[in-house]
Amino acid sequence: MPKSKHMKAALGLSKVSDADLVSRSNAIWTGMTGNPAYPSPPVDLASFRSAIDSYAASIVAALDGSRKARVERDKQREALLSMLQLLARYVEIHCSGDIVTFLSSGFEAVSRTRTSPQPLPPARILRVEQGNTGQLLLAIQPLPRARSYEVRYAPLGSGGTPGTWATATFTSARRAAPVNSLTPGTTYAFQVRALGRLGYTDWSDSATRMCT
Repeated sequence: MPKSKHMKAALGLSKVSDADLVSRSNAIWTGMTGNPAYPSPPVDLASFRSAIDSYAASIVAALDGSRKARVERDKQREALLSMLQLLARYVEIHCSGDIVTFLSSGFEAVSRTRTSPQPLPPARILRVEQGNTGQLLLAIQPLPRARSYEVRYAPLGSGGTPGTWATATFTSARRAAPVNSLTPGTTYAFQVRALGRLGYTDWSDSATRMCT
């Protein structure tokens, strides 16, 4: 059988909807009842069954919108969550690291699979605006998980051909990236790339603007 050094229950139940909590609690009650792997649960399963039913009834009663009914529903929910926490710890300890035994309890296991890093989407310059004299401001589209942004820029020569590229690095795209010491009256081309865990993205398409 597949083994794991330590199985951990996927809880997060405080954030699930009322209906989902009832459904998952029912699955756990079914899995635990009569299960020889878990002969002495810390919560009496008859009491657990009663708590599930009381919570389900309180959900229906709270549909009328009254404050008293909602308070009672929340009270029943907290009582049920406390029972689930105790049962989860018990299952984690007594499953002996066996995933089949663990899942027989009705609990779901926390995934041990790590998601591989993914390439960043293409970087992009949203717009170029005039700043102070000799300065242009670049609005760069922020990318999730980008570590920094590298901008390269060059004056445009005859025929729109870029001259020698210069570079500047910015740690964030939340604010406009200033490019300074530009020559007024000269049109510049700008490109950007982002640095992620897998390296740099490709250079973006050029954005151009005359500096004043």
